[in-house]
Amino acid sequence: MKLKDVAYRTVPGIEWLNRYTLKDWVADVIAGVTVALTVLPQGLAYATLAGLEPQYGLYSAFMGGIVYAFFGSCPQVTIGPTALLALITSHHTGFGLTSGPDYAILLCLISGIVEFLMAILRLGALVDLISLPVTVGFTSATAVIIGTSQLKGLFGLRSDSGSGFLDTIMSVFSNLDKIRMADFSLGLVAIFVLLFLRKLKDFKFSNKRKFLKSMSWILVTGRNALVVLISSIIAYYSCKNTASCPFILTGNVKSGLPSFQVPKFETNIVSANGTAVHQNYRDMIRELRTSMIILPIIAVLGNVAISKAFGTSGLSATREMLALSLSNVCGSFFCSMPVTGSFSRSAVNHASGVRTPFGGLYTSAFVLLAVAVLTPYFQFIPKAALSAVIVSAVIFMIEFEVVKPLWRCSRRELLPGAVTFVMSLALGVEVGIPLGVATDVAFLIYRAARPVIATTNGITYIVIRPKQSSLCFPSIDWVRCRISNALSSYGSVPVVLDFSTVNDFDFTAARGIGILHKELLNVNVDLILMKVSNKMTVILREATNIEFHLIDDLDELESTLDQSLEGIFDTYHLIRN
Repeated sequence: MKLKDVAYRTVPGIEWLNRYTLKDWVADVIAGVTVALTVLPQGLAYATLAGLEPQYGLYSAFMGGIVYAFFGSCPQVTIGPTALLALITSHHTGFGLTSGPDYAILLCLISGIVEFLMAILRLGALVDLISLPVTVGFTSATAVIIGTSQLKGLFGLRSDSGSGFLDTIMSVFSNLDKIRMADFSLGLVAIFVLLFLRKLKDFKFSNKRKFLKSMSWILVTGRNALVVLISSIIAYYSCKNTASCPFILTGNVKSGLPSFQVPKFETNIVSANGTAVHQNYRDMIRELRTSMIILPIIAVLGNVAISKAFGTSGLSATREMLALSLSNVCGSFFCSMPVTGSFSRSAVNHASGVRTPFGGLYTSAFVLLAVAVLTPYFQFIPKAALSAVIVSAVIFMIEFEVVKPLWRCSRRELLPGAVTFVMSLALGVEVGIPLGVATDVAFLIYRAARPVIATTNGITYIVIRPKQSSLCFPSIDWVRCRISNALSSYGSVPVVLDFSTVNDFDFTAARGIGILHKELLNVNVDLILMKVSNKMTVILREATNIEFHLIDDLDELESTLDQSLEGIFDTYHLIRN
């Protein structure tokens, strides 16, 4: 392989750059700035959701775009902070002092390392274990948790609402008498405006109204920035000449670019009695525990799903995982919390006409400009407006529409989704996902252990046909039991075990067939195997040392038994679990 081809495969950005044109540049700049107008308010909001100061959301919004521009392969994907990862990060940022950022940045580094190992070991198939119902249950529960966590900001409450769903609900209801009407009104109006502008994209303008069509597109794509800007102007004029401000504001946002520094492997937290307690690396790892595994899997799942939705059929999941891992590892050296691909911003990127992954470079440049110049003005952003941005984004993550078709066609699949949803709300998403996956795997194991078997009763024999492609160790005792039941029902006639649908056959199953052969011999019943592949024949011989009676079809069985098969399929009996 040529060095050039190796470079293109390792760093796809080189190939994009090699054929970059002026039209590509113009399209990418427009898309990059448009996405930046979306990520700025979202970054501030998601940092607050993660329990961090707002500037950390901006720090998390630029490095991913730079790295993905060179190592990513899908132009539409935008890497940055998301509500899902911010929620998981928030579980480890409430210990006081400087521990919040320290834990978030360390989690970002570890997530990148785990994602890198997944890419190198090609473990992308792990996400296939997360079925659609589990994914729907998880995202829906997460949307509910995130939405309820923003009630404090929408209602203008200053009390601690806790980190869990139930804690938040109880805290909000116990403090309803402390609702600040200015924040509540602003938050409701902001949500209404955001939802209205989102719906505006479905309105069809005639070709004669190109100006209105263009203005509509601008309002739809920049609705978050527009609402935050107007809210900030209202707050500025409401608070600058009064002793008490009617709104709870974001407050001072640290200005200036983040410095390059190695993530900290030790920190200090506040103990229950108010004293500082030192936490070493082992203590921090013990605190992060399951998040170090769950968060990277969720990040990979989301990023690969976005890439496949917008990319071509030849997209490499391994390359996407590598780009995501490098985005997190590099970002952790610039004070970033964990990042992944964003569905909403990728959709904005696509609608803006992006042509190459270099659109992320221009988004990152705009974010860095905002961090360096605009941060003094962010202090007037009402928290109710940021809460409205989050709520209006996550409300559409609740996927009600999946329940109805599942109820109609496959009610069994509703159970893993329901387990994931309920357990995520009650115990947390890091518990809900494993329990949902475990429920799905339990169903798969049960189906493998209890295969559907069709029994056909002829005049002189019984045909046993497993209807699944796998006949392995969990199911062999079940097959033997079904054969015994069939003999009890139809008499002691030769048993034909049809392997025509079986593709997977293991050593334990072969041993079970050998035991069955001996059991049938004891009652003078012949066991005949039909349509056994050469590979399965070898397994049977090695496992049992028995020369089984093998046939290719029922015609051969007819000559073997020397009986007329007239009316042989007069009775059908289907044994199902």
